[in-house]
Parts: sequence; C-alpha cells; structure tokens
Amino acid sequence: MMGTVLAQLPVRTPSVDWAGLLPVLLPAAGALVLLMVRSLVPSRPGGRAGRRAKQVHTGEAVARAARERSEQEREEPRPDASGSHLPAQVLVPAVLDAVWTFAVAVAGLVSVAVLWQRDADVEAFGGQLVMDRIALFVAAVVLGSVALAAPTLPRYCRRVGVASAELCVLALLAAAGAVVMAGAADLIVLFLGLETMSIAAYVMAALNLRRLESLEAGLKYFVLGAFSTAFLLFGIALVYGATGTTNLDGIAGYLDTYIVLRDGMLLAGLAMLLVGLGFKVAAAPFHAWAPDTYVGAPTPVTALMASAVKAAGFAALIRVFVEALGTRADDWRPAVFALACATLAVGSVLAAVQSDAKRILAYSSISHAGFILVGVQAASDEGVAAVLFYLAAYAPVAVGSFTVVAVLSGQRDDRTGLDTLAGLGTRRPALALGLTILLLAQAGVPFTSGFVAKFSVIAAAVEARSYWLAVVAMVSAVVAAFAYLRVVVAMYFRDPGDEADTAEQASKPAIGIGAGAVIVVAVLLTVAMGVVPGVLESLSSTAAGL
Repeated sequence: MMGTVLAQLPVRTPSVDWAGLLPVLLPAAGALVLLMVRSLVPSRPGGRAGRRAKQVHTGEAVARAARERSEQEREEPRPDASGSHLPAQVLVPAVLDAVWTFAVAVAGLVSVAVLWQRDADVEAFGGQLVMDRIALFVAAVVLGSVALAAPTLPRYCRRVGVASAELCVLALLAAAGAVVMAGAADLIVLFLGLETMSIAAYVMAALNLRRLESLEAGLKYFVLGAFSTAFLLFGIALVYGATGTTNLDGIAGYLDTYIVLRDGMLLAGLAMLLVGLGFKVAAAPFHAWAPDTYVGAPTPVTALMASAVKAAGFAALIRVFVEALGTRADDWRPAVFALACATLAVGSVLAAVQSDAKRILAYSSISHAGFILVGVQAASDEGVAAVLFYLAAYAPVAVGSFTVVAVLSGQRDDRTGLDTLAGLGTRRPALALGLTILLLAQAGVPFTSGFVAKFSVIAAAVEARSYWLAVVAMVSAVVAAFAYLRVVVAMYFRDPGDEADTAEQASKPAIGIGAGAVIVVAVLLTVAMGVVPGVLESLSSTAAGL
C-alpha cells in the first residue's frame, strides 16, 4: 500500500542549468576523456629517458635516477634545446595531447563569451555555485592561460622527459578547480575547488622526475599547501560557528542584520581564512614555498601557477573578504594592508638580487601578488575592477616570460641562470625583443599592460585613502624595475662567459612553432592592453558591478 502511494507521488529532481556550467564541465570532461584515451592507447616510449621517467615511482627509483644522471648525460644523444631532432613517433602523441588541451580551453572560452551575454547569473546546486560576471571573467583568465601555455608543451615535454598526457590532464583538472573557486558561493564549495586545483598543481610541480629539484618542489608545495589548507578549514569552521552558515550571501546577510555575539570567533576565523588564501597567492610571509617551487617545477607548470592558480586565489579573496565580509572591512583591511606591504617589499627587493632568470620571475610574481593585494585592500568596486584587470593583464606576461625561459632552459630544464641569457640580443634578437617587451610590462612602463594595471590598483588605493600603501607600491615598482633591467643588460650588454658550455652557448636552438606562437601572442596582448586598455577596462568594470 505504502509503495503504491509513493509510486504515485511526483518525483522532483533538481534543475541544473548544465549549459551555464560549461566553463567548469568542459575542462573537467576534457581531462577525463584525455585520461581514458591515453590510458587505452599509450604513446610509444621516448627512448631511455622516457622509460626511466615512467619507472620512477618509488623512493628507491628516485634515488637511482639521481645516481644515474651523469651516466644518462654521457650515453643519451643530446637533441637541440627545442627538441627538433626528436622522431615523429615520439613527438606526435605529445602534439595531439596539446592540441586537445588547447581545443578544450578554447571551447571553455567560447562558453564564457556566450554566458557573458546573458542578463541573469547562472546558479547551480542550490545557489552554492554561481557563474556571475566575476566568475566568468576569472574563468576566461584561467582558461586563456591554459590555452596560451598548451602549444609549448609537446617539444618541452619530450625534450625534458615529462609525460605530456599527464601534464595536460592535470592542467585541465587544475583549470576546472580554479573555475569552481571563482564561482563558489559557499565556503565548502570554495574548499572543494581549491583542493581540486591544488592537488593537480602539487603533482604537476613534481612531474619532471629527472630533476630532484622538481621532486623537491612538489613535496615542498604539497607539505606547506596541506598546512595552509588546515588553516583554511579551521577558518571556515570558526566563521560557521560565529554566523551559523557557510553560504557567502548568508554570511553577508547575517553580518548586515545581526550583532555578532561571538566576535572573537569571527575575527579568528577571518585571520585563519586570510592565512590559508594568502598562501595560495604567495603573499608574504606565506610565500616561502613559491621561489623554490617555481624554479623546480617544469617551466610551463610554473607559467600556469603564476597565472591561472594566482587568478583563482585572488578570486577567492574577493569572494570571501570583499563580498561576504565587506561589512567587516575595518577589521580585515589593516591585515591586508600589512600583507600587501610585506609582499611588495619581499618580492621587489629579493627579485633584484637574484642571479637566476627563473628565480627573478618567481620573486617578481610575488611582487605582482602584492600589487593585486593593493586592489583587494581597497575593499571597493573600483578595487575589484583593478584586481580583475591586473589578473588579465599579468596572465599573458607570465606565460610569455616563462616560455622564453623554457626555450633556453636546456635538456634538463635547469639552464635558467642569467649566463644563459648573456648575448641573447645578438644570438636571437627576436627572442630577446619579445622578452624585453614582457619585462618592460612587468616593470610598468607606459604603453604596456603592466602600466595600466599598476596605475589601476594604485588609483583604487588612493580612492580608498590608503595613501601610504600607494606610496609603498610605487617605491616597490621602482625597486623591481632594477631586477628586470639586470635581465635586459644581460641580454644586450654581456657576452657568454667562458665557464659556460661553449657548444650550448653558441648554439641557436629553434624556438619551435608552438613556443614562438605563444611568445608572439603574449607580446601582442601585452602591447594591445597597454595601448588600447579601454576594452579590458570595460569588461573588468562590468564584472565588478560598476
């Protein structure tokens, strides 16, 4: 009887606008499809390096790989720095992996463009995931970074010995997690997106199994990342205890309506959340993992970490602090002020004293995080618009700069010192010109995207009456310019040192079609955003609600 009654009752299923979730679904589904296909149809091993890279799965094998490094260098044929002498049967599978990754990322960008035209935001799963303008803007930055970095992967992976399929799958999964972070309307969903992105990033950082530095980078990133995640979870628990909800709109509404009786619990939760998210964006003093991880990780992975991962972290900061906790801005703005000052100082000063190009770019990324924190500290719509503009402007600069380093980094991805760049203006003038433009953008030279981005965040700080923070930002920009100037001087005014490997210094490795296209597109975007910034300013202002 009861079964008959229940059978006659209508079954209400949740209504989900799956089309509105395409920016999340496409990279996630693309990663799963690629994983399944490449598991069923494995690529032909790429010689001894490929076999050894696949065998290094245990601590004993890692130690053996380190002992055999010198033997491997003597026995293996050395292709040129671009991998152009690799056989077609080795390179083609990696090209297909990269093409698939690029196609999925571009499809995600198309879905973002279509959803941008909608008047209403897309809400899913009871409003816990929202594809509003901010989420779509950050999704475009994340997917654009993946699409821009994808063409560099085939030759790099086969030259260095990194499994291209694994890297492409992890990059797409990280992108999916980053988009979830950008659209999270609940602290639990934010945590899920962050962990999806972070776990993929941990593995990507350690993918170069032929370098102990890469394994060290992945381990350090994982251990410190897990530690910061504990702070984040503790902060979520405390905020829930103080407000009774993890929904961001619910938190904002509660703080607007009621007097918080557990104010100490709420403030402790804010501090814990700031520590957890500060780690993800490499804000000082939570930046210690970034330089070693950026240097040790495969260079294309470093490019994604500096662009896509950083964009997702700042999207989370905007969601939590500016939107949900905006009414308590007087409580958290001083802390963000201190973080921004420390991050600007540490990133700029330490970048100026490095002797490794990749490490200079790593500390430069920390400095850029400080500039973006200036916009977050403003706690205003203008500040949010400036943050979004900065994220979009910095992404192609970061990917392009690290791509140049990847081209010159050698067979093991470890030739990244300034000596590698010595005389580049004479040996490879086009490559040197591209890197020069990208470095000028990072320095904030007029008619580049970096100038407009820095001006935007400083203007937001001035409008929020954070005058001292604006002064610190301008001074740090001058200090950081010295670091970029050292790289330019090395390229145009220094000759290759005698202590360097003469054969490698004198060689002119082919850049490769993929890497060359990435550098050209990055330079064009950088100049276009600086000369005609109105389009991006309009999009970022619309996303911020101005």
